[in-house]
Amino acid sequence: MDERQGRRRGERRLPMALAVLTAAGLYLLIPEDFRLNESARIAYPIMLGVLLIVLVIGDPGRIDRDQRWLRLVTGLLIMTITIVTAVSVVRVVLGILQKAAFASPSQLLTIGAIVWLNNVIAFTLWYWHLDSGGPAARAGGRVVTRPAFHFPEEDLEKDVGPDWFPEFIDYLALSFNTATAFSPTDVSAIRHWAKLMLILESSISLTLVALVVARAINIL
Repeated sequence: MDERQGRRRGERRLPMALAVLTAAGLYLLIPEDFRLNESARIAYPIMLGVLLIVLVIGDPGRIDRDQRWLRLVTGLLIMTITIVTAVSVVRVVLGILQKAAFASPSQLLTIGAIVWLNNVIAFTLWYWHLDSGGPAARAGGRVVTRPAFHFPEEDLEKDVGPDWFPEFIDYLALSFNTATAFSPTDVSAIRHWAKLMLILESSISLTLVALVVARAINIL
């Protein structure tokens, strides 16, 4: 292990926690027709909150405990967000294609924006969780899997310092850029699974944006 990597401080839990809470909060704003089911309106945010509390208790302060059970809980949290978001994406797309009734263009655009944002959060969490063995492994220099992404900061040691490593905000920017520009822009995907996930995120985002905007114009 590189000695300087061993002195790294883990990243703060707050950005990741805020993203999870945002996903839970946005889900409450989605109409019933585009949710998993009515009971999920309350059960889903509660489940995310419970899993998040478990992670905070198991790894308080900064994220630096590279333990299997913590990774499993994190994976369960992300999988839950992914499944619920996927259901919303499918229902919005089918609703538009089947000409479901929307009160106004603004309602449709709002629903589309919420689902789009939750999709960005879900992919952000996957990139952050899977790249180089996860945040604790990256911080501690205990990376046992090859990096999936190459960030420009890795070539700018004079500007960012020798202890830099990608944190949640970096993956949020990657996911947001992929969803808006339909490409990862300044970050390079190295591993095949990462490239496939970027393709999938771009495809979902393009489909949502194209269908939502087209239907909103049609409603006017």
